Amino acid sequence: MIRRLDDTLNRESMNAASRWAAGIVALLIAITVTGAIAYLVERGLFGLPLGVIFAALAASTLLAQRSLHVHVERVAAALEREGVTAGRREVAHIVGRDTQALDEAGVARAAIESLAENFSDGVVAPALWLALGGLAGAAAYKAINTADSMIGHRTSRHEAFGWAAARLDDLVNLPASRLSALLLIAAAATMSGEAAVQAWRAIVRDAPHHRSPNAGYPEAAMAGALHLALAGQRIYAGVEIGDAVMGRGRRAATAADIRRALALFRRADAILVGLFAIVAALFIAPG
Repeated sequence: MIRRLDDTLNRESMNAASRWAAGIVALLIAITVTGAIAYLVERGLFGLPLGVIFAALAASTLLAQRSLHVHVERVAAALEREGVTAGRREVAHIVGRDTQALDEAGVARAAIESLAENFSDGVVAPALWLALGGLAGAAAYKAINTADSMIGHRTSRHEAFGWAAARLDDLVNLPASRLSALLLIAAAATMSGEAAVQAWRAIVRDAPHHRSPNAGYPEAAMAGALHLALAGQRIYAGVEIGDAVMGRGRRAATAADIRRALALFRRADAILVGLFAIVAALFIAPG
């Protein structure tokens, strides 16, 4: 739907103001249609015997714990078994930056950064919007997030048309990015008190300086907990993009560091599940 709206409403003959307005219309259509369908599905499922189970199964498709873990683990396995060339090939599936010039440390950092950022917008954010707005809330969030990934780019075609998608994605991810950072601190605390302290210090010191208003928080938490230095200079479509460094640790990340990051991710995800289970038990009355 987003691709069709882009093809239909984003015409080369339009000026920037018209593209800006058309982008807002496209985003509203995508959110409204997606949210309405999800709401009707949820209402229909709850009317069925064991409907809550079917609704939970539908909602589970909007969270990416397993697929995120699988894709990042493949990068570690490729580096361990076949070397940097295979690592570049695998990490290219999960990052938007140019990967051909990355060395082993660059591949490992890219995988860890993707894990941290996608923990926020692929797991915590949809779970949070699911809790607040049901299936419709989670689906509307995914529509916004998908629109940002497809049209929220600073290119000549999407600079104006994708402005609304990019800004709204920043807004709806703001609470989840902070919660993700806190979950990673809590996960780090289960490993060592020092890791948790360093994660907190990295967030306070570095996260506000990241070029993204949200990605810096989970990235800084991950960097501090693992004693790494993430982010910094990266190349997208041949253009070098400057960014602040998250963390004060090693730049020379390895496949072993990817596996340490995955272990931290699993613990943070388990804490998230436990947190929502407690909230459900305390505040959701039977019936």
